Amino acid sequence: MSIAANSSAKKMISLKSSDGEVFKVEESAVVGSQTIKHMIEDDCASNVIPLPNVAGKTLAKVIDYLKRHYPNSKENDDDLKAFDSDFVKVDQGTLFDLILAANYLDIKELLDLTCQTVVDMMKGMTPEEIRETFNIKNDFTPEEEEEVRRKNAWAFE
Repeated sequence: MSIAANSSAKKMISLKSSDGEVFKVEESAVVGSQTIKHMIEDDCASNVIPLPNVAGKTLAKVIDYLKRHYPNSKENDDDLKAFDSDFVKVDQGTLFDLILAANYLDIKELLDLTCQTVVDMMKGMTPEEIRETFNIKNDFTPEEEEEVRRKNAWAFE
C-alpha cells in the first residue's frame, strides 16, 4: 500500500463503556474529548480505551455529539445549533448522565451545553419548584430558611 493511501485511511479508536459496550470511532472525532486526546497522545490507547465512568447509552450520545462537532464540522452554525437544541431534549436522568460524562471526558462545549440546559430549566422557578423538579431534599428548618431569606432579601425581590 502506498504512503498516500495509508495517510488517507482514517484511524479508528475503540472506546469501551462501563457496561462493556465497545464503540469504534474515528480518532478525529474523539479528540474533542481532552481526556481521550491525552490518552492517545500518551500512547495509552493501543487497543481499547476503557471509560469506566460512562455507560454505553450515554457514550453513544457523546460520540454522536463529537462526530457532529469535531474536528472541523462541515455543518454551518445554524445546523449545529439545531442539532444541539435537539440533542439536549432528553429526560432528566440522561441529561445528568451527559453532564457527568462531559465532565469526566473533558468536553468543555458539551459540558457548557448540558449545564446551560439545566440553568434554562430552572429559570423562573421558585426554590420549592427547583427542589421538586430535581428531587432535592430541603434540609433547612423553617427558621434557617427564614434567616437565609432575610440575609439575602435582594435575591427574593
